[in-house]
Amino acid sequence: MTGAVCPGSFDPVTVGHLDVITRAAAQFDEIVVTVMINKNKRGLFSVDERIELLGESTSQLGNVRIASWQGLLVDYARELGFTAIVKGLRGAIDFDYELQMAQMNRKLTGVDTLFFPANPAHSFLSSSLVKEVATYGGDVEDMVPPAVHAKLLARIAERNAEA
Repeated sequence: MTGAVCPGSFDPVTVGHLDVITRAAAQFDEIVVTVMINKNKRGLFSVDERIELLGESTSQLGNVRIASWQGLLVDYARELGFTAIVKGLRGAIDFDYELQMAQMNRKLTGVDTLFFPANPAHSFLSSSLVKEVATYGGDVEDMVPPAVHAKLLARIAERNAEA
């Protein structure tokens, strides 16, 4: 059985993320989409909410499961018995950053990183940009899954009411 870890913050999950996850799921027996926990970052959604949104958004993919992890990603991949990490790349800046990490992961544990180039239709998408546009009232409906869109707008409304 072959498996890979597909990590990210997924705050929130976008259609670009889903494209990479779906393509990776076609290449491996199992994909574990992993919400990476960074205690230094305050997300719009909690880790549990992101796991729930990812679960709803990938429910049609039978070989995908959702988890979270804090620590070195390669330790998690090794714990699962996986030899691959899957990352999506939007462009050269992503590549420069991800290549260095991939080389370090390979050196530490022998785990390889496989890069999936972004679908050109989604290459401009990032969770940060989606949040910013939505915060200022821009239409992001086609940039996130439907369940995510509703919760994103509700969360932004909550935050605006608190301000």
